[in-house]
Amino acid sequence: VHLVESGGGLVQPGGSLRLSCAASGFTFSSVAMSWYRQAPGKEREWVAGINRVGTVTNYAASVQGRFTISRDNAKNTVYLQMNSLKPEDTAAYYCKASWGDEYWGQGTQVTVPS
Repeated sequence: VHLVESGGGLVQPGGSLRLSCAASGFTFSSVAMSWYRQAPGKEREWVAGINRVGTVTNYAASVQGRFTISRDNAKNTVYLQMNSLKPEDTAAYYCKASWGDEYWGQGTQVTVPS
């Protein structure tokens, strides 16, 4: 199982970024996917989740209405569109695949300066 996040960077408050997570080594279309984030000194927290076919999504209250999770099963990729970014969104962002066991990517850093 291999998960590779990309798309992070430095963005001004109010800006947007789109994160990608490219998956391999498993049947991507059979697995629900999630995004998490971890800010310095804080525990990793769940951000958003999407079901296997992309018809059901869920979000943490802190990102509801600003972030959108989606997936392209033909490309084995899950995305996180982040709009109206705030300094408190600064964190390393990770995608996760789970079907009993859990698999994580290496993370991509998002920085929104105050």
